[in-house]
Parts: sequence; C-alpha cells; structure tokens
Amino acid sequence: MSTESRRARTRRRRGRGFATAFAAVLMALVVVGGVGGVVSVAQGPRITDVQVDPAAAVAASGSRVILTTTQSLQSVDPSQVEVEPATPFTVDTAGRSVGVRFTLPLRDDTDYRITVNGVNGLGAGPSSTLTETFRTPPLQAYLMQRGTPEGDTIFRTDLAGEAGLPVFVHPHIEDYRATANHLVVSVRDGDTARVIVADPDGTDQRDIALPGPGYVTNLQSADRGERIGFTFSDADLGAAGGRESRLFTASAADDAPPTEVGLNGGDVRIADYRFVPDTDSMLVLTFDSRLLLTDAQGGNAAPLGSAVSIDGIARGSSVAVVERLEGIREIDLTDGSEQELVRPVDPPGLAGRATPVPGAGAGTIRSFADISADGVSRSTVIAHVDTAGAVRPLLEVPGADTALQTCVSPSGRYAAVLVAPRAIDNPFDRYQLPLPERLLTHLVEIDTGQEIAALQGFNLSWCQVPPQ
Repeated sequence: MSTESRRARTRRRRGRGFATAFAAVLMALVVVGGVGGVVSVAQGPRITDVQVDPAAAVAASGSRVILTTTQSLQSVDPSQVEVEPATPFTVDTAGRSVGVRFTLPLRDDTDYRITVNGVNGLGAGPSSTLTETFRTPPLQAYLMQRGTPEGDTIFRTDLAGEAGLPVFVHPHIEDYRATANHLVVSVRDGDTARVIVADPDGTDQRDIALPGPGYVTNLQSADRGERIGFTFSDADLGAAGGRESRLFTASAADDAPPTEVGLNGGDVRIADYRFVPDTDSMLVLTFDSRLLLTDAQGGNAAPLGSAVSIDGIARGSSVAVVERLEGIREIDLTDGSEQELVRPVDPPGLAGRATPVPGAGAGTIRSFADISADGVSRSTVIAHVDTAGAVRPLLEVPGADTALQTCVSPSGRYAAVLVAPRAIDNPFDRYQLPLPERLLTHLVEIDTGQEIAALQGFNLSWCQVPPQ
C-alpha cells in the first residue's frame, strides 16, 4: 500500500473518532441540560439575582426590591408577601421577576426581611418560598447655619451631628431644599435674588432663570423627584401693580424656565401651598382664603372651600391636614371628603398646629402650649397624638424658649423640633426669612420618645417647607 493510501486511511479514522467523541459530548450536554431543567422545575423557582438600593430606600418612597428567579412566574398576590418590619408595599410580577415597591421610605439603620410565599412557575412543578434580607444605612440629612465664619453654610450630617461636612457656602442663603438628586438654594447677591441648583456635594452649580428682578419666598420641593416650587414678587411692586406672591414651579433636572401656576377667579396671590405626594397636583391657599387643588399649570383648579392654613400632607398620603375657621380638618384629596381631626384626650396645654406622620393610622405630632392663668408661658410640649386621641409627650421646651417648627422624617421614625433658646435675648437676623440668631434642632425618635441629638442649625432637609 502506498504512503498516500495509508495517510488517507489514518485521516478517515481520526475523522470518525472526532465525530464519535463530539456526538458523545453533545449527548452528555443534552442530558445534563435536560436533567438541570427537570431539577429546576422539580425544585420550584429559585432566586438568581436581587436588585435593591438600601440608601435610596431610606431617602424617598417608591424604591423597589426586584427578585429574579430561574423560571417565568405566575402572578404574585400581595397576600403572599411579608415585609419585616412591616411597611406598606405593592407587588408586581413580570417574566422571571417579582418586584416589591415600598410606598413609604424605609427606616434607617434597620434589618429588613422580604418573604414571598407560594411562588409558582408557569410550567408544572412545586411552589417555593423566596427570601431576601438587607440592611438600610444610617440616615443622613442636610442642615443649615447662618453667620458661620465662612458664611452661610449648608452641611451634610449624620443624625448625631458628629460628621458634618460643608457642601454649600454663600454670604447670604435665604433657604434651600434637597430634591432626589440636587440641592436647590435661594440666595441673595446684594439686591439680586438667585435660585441655584447644585449637585448633592455642592458642585456643578447653575442658576434657574427667574421671572425677573424680585424676591423668592416659600421654596418647597415635591415628595420625591426633582419638582420644586416657589413664590415670586416683582422688585418694583407698588401702587402701579406688578406680580406679588405668584406661584411658580420648575424642575431641578433641566434648564427649562419656571412655569407660573395660573389661577382663575379671585385673588391669585399665594399664601401657602403643598405638593401632593406621588401626584402632579398641588394644594394651594390664596390670600383671600380659597383652598384649591390644582395641577402644575393651575388651569384645572378644584375648589375645596376656605381655610386659614395648611398644616401638612404626610408622605405617601393623599390626606391633607388643614385648619378651617371651625377647626382642624382632614381632607381626602382624592374625593374631597373630610372629617374633623381627632381631638387630643387630656391635652397638656393649648393645642397648636398638627404635623401628620407618614403611614396609615400613624397620627400626628402636635405642640401644646402650657400657659399660666396670668398669660405666662410655662412650657411647650411636643407630643404624638394617635388616631384615638391619646397624647404621648416627646419633648418639653422650656417657657423661656420658643418652638418654631416641627418636621417628621421621611419614614416617620423621627421628629425634628426647631427651637430658639432664650427667645427674650435671641435677636432675629435681617434676612427676608428672618430667624433668631441661635437655633437648635432637636431630634426625637417618635416610637420611644428618646432624644437622639440637638444639632446647631435649622432647616433639616426632611422639612418640606421653611419655618413659618
């Protein structure tokens, strides 16, 4: 046999050997894949990936935990889901994933556990239980001080006040708000008003184009997202007319100029307003005491009677706490129905404004002035009032001090009480929003009544409105 014939036969043997080996490997892969598929179905859906942002979850409502599994899933009902500690949520199912969306911010520095029971794939096979745990970080916030050696300063701080970091400094800061991704700061350069948008660390600053020379007041931000609002008055306002206390809205996320919220009929000057959480609506109180529910353009304003003041709308809620001439009322903004706010049982003094606490049935934070028979203030008690009217004191402010504002943290875990110590010798500054020169923000855990810290400064960033 020739050398060429022997080589050809060798090549044919090698080709048959490779084909046989390849077929064996392919068959093994098919078998393993089939067994894997059978095992997967036999075990029920299992978690392959988890998406969660604990830092975002404590900052704002609407955060989600997404559990991706090995199989396409049948729809998961909210009754199958448990969240510990308990917090309101919604559930959605798409393909191989189930999402749990929190309708309120979560508590800070807390271990959370999500359990989804009885999860079924679309094909045959048993159900399974999905479990995921995560821990939220300690809460941080912004706080402002006027008149520091460097100038008016906005700090980012922990709740103990031990890690304050200056992020924005200016000679004259009137007010500021923190949106989801920006700081929005109202300042004055001499006689000129400016509204500056900056990144959370104070960098990349730019101006919002104001309607003209004038004055900016009542800067507010929406419950989440980038929407802000403010009232504006012309600098040359006088007997000849001009814009006074007109409401404008803008987005901190783009360079579009502010939009005026137009109101028809009666006085269009704005005494107060609030963004309605998780909607595009605003609750507006005009100078002539009209209470209106409107969109961002103001063209579809719905009248809600008259009012004296807007006390607040809790995050994640559509119920506004409003003071009318006949007393404090709760108004459901989805249908206009209302009822009297529960009256405190055995109040420790004359009841003041009510700050609603986030969460269904969470009650309110109220101030009570203890005044002697001869009109001398003995103290102010800041207390939690539950839905049955039971009063639980949180902080007692001495009569020589003045409680200026109460705010509640996004999750409803803490109350922040702004206090001016020794009001009689604590002079006001000369700002457009004048405040006593010495201010302390007391932080109290609502559930326990424990005071966490007393921070020097005011305007803690979870306060959605300026001191009033």
